[in-house]
Amino acid sequence: MMFHRRKKEPDTLPLSNSPQQSHTPNSPMPSSFFRFRTSTLTASFTSFILLLSLLLNFYFLVILWAPYSTDLTPSAVVSRLSPTTRRHVLFSVASSSLSWQHRQSYVHLWYSAKSTRALAFLDTPPGNSSPLSPPVVISGDASGFPYTLQGGLRSAIRVARVVKEAVDRNETDVRWFVFGDDDTVFFVENVVKTLSKYDHDRWFYIGSNSESYDQNTMYSFEMAFGGGGFAISHSLAKVLARVLDSCLRRYGFLYGSDARIYSCVAELGVTLTHEPGFHQLDMRGNLFGVLAAHPLSPLCSLHHLDAAEPIFPNMNRTQALGHLIAATNVDPARILQQTVCYDRSISLTFSVSWGFAIQVYQGNVLLPDLLAVKKTFAPWRKIHYNFMLDTKDYPRDPCKRPSIFFLKSVASDKRGVWSNYTRHVEKKCPKLNPNLPDKIIVYSRKLDRSIEEMKAPRRQCCNVLPSLNETISIRIRQCGNNELISMESYKMSLSLCPLCDGKR
Repeated sequence: MMFHRRKKEPDTLPLSNSPQQSHTPNSPMPSSFFRFRTSTLTASFTSFILLLSLLLNFYFLVILWAPYSTDLTPSAVVSRLSPTTRRHVLFSVASSSLSWQHRQSYVHLWYSAKSTRALAFLDTPPGNSSPLSPPVVISGDASGFPYTLQGGLRSAIRVARVVKEAVDRNETDVRWFVFGDDDTVFFVENVVKTLSKYDHDRWFYIGSNSESYDQNTMYSFEMAFGGGGFAISHSLAKVLARVLDSCLRRYGFLYGSDARIYSCVAELGVTLTHEPGFHQLDMRGNLFGVLAAHPLSPLCSLHHLDAAEPIFPNMNRTQALGHLIAATNVDPARILQQTVCYDRSISLTFSVSWGFAIQVYQGNVLLPDLLAVKKTFAPWRKIHYNFMLDTKDYPRDPCKRPSIFFLKSVASDKRGVWSNYTRHVEKKCPKLNPNLPDKIIVYSRKLDRSIEEMKAPRRQCCNVLPSLNETISIRIRQCGNNELISMESYKMSLSLCPLCDGKR
């Protein structure tokens, strides 16, 4: 009998599938195949975890790292990731028992116990304080500090120490400390939005200098003038509070509190971050020119209002400011934002300062001329006639001025915002532009710029709509990418506004 040797089975899977070695659909896979797939999946998952870990480490190292803060606790991380809101800002108002009696009405315009954190620092308890006012704090004794300036006010030391006293209260969850006078009117939502551009864990000293060149020369071009208000990040404020008293003893010869704060901040190596929305307003009289040509920055504050005329006709100061703030409450970011458009068909130029006034010029007025501040005001001191502004003379003859329409009312719904302006007739020139109607309506969307857009803002455009019932209508909108704000670009602007071609 012959015996045939049995062919030996291969120990591993073949590198190629021959007909004899291929598996049928119902045959089981070899165990070595599953071992191969499992090891591959494990290696891929491990690589993914390593990559994710590297990305997270990079994020926490680069994005969240702050050179002025070593606190990287979970609460600090959450603080940096969450947006800054009204509850993160503490306003401190410097006043006295004498001035508080008649100036707390200014504070009532912007302060709300439900939505605004604020304290009023006084020298002695006030005779009467309204329930609409913020809580009153009595300042500590500052008589031991030197004050050597003849003719100055020793109270400047007490007011400067408000910074320390506000910080030492250890109020919870404060990212920014904002300081101002009792005649400073803050536009709270815009202050919060402006501060949200900056990292509160870094050292920031934010505000603006004076509009007066001579005032800046006298004090400093890098000092935040206190009446316009200034902000200090909580990280800087804590350090400043610790060293403030020792620093103040070196500056007894200075005039005001803001000069002392500036000097001590400078000794810490920090310089001013300029935000032009804070207004010292070292000027007197008619503020129309400076309000009608406001910069693109959000309006944050107004000061020295006792020295100014009411900003709206036929109202007192408080009523006029309340009228402006009512418009601000509807669209905070747009208040006083200047938009210019042209109606080539009737040769008119419209300069809209939203929530305040519209100026209508006969003919073609170039944009740079409209952006200049008209000198409707007088200098703070007669000898100080130079300003830190691009100014133009305002015609003395009222018949040579543009027609002015002041804000009457503002309304909004889900479709947008409507603001109504009525014509103000100069008594000395009643026949100025008699063909103009008595009313202008402006339609817009609520302005909500992102943080990145606020860092590089662009002026918006507008179109004059076909007249209806003797009323001029204006629509504010985003400008086209290549659009120029000029009368020559009128046809292009029509193509970007479907309602501007005469068809409803």
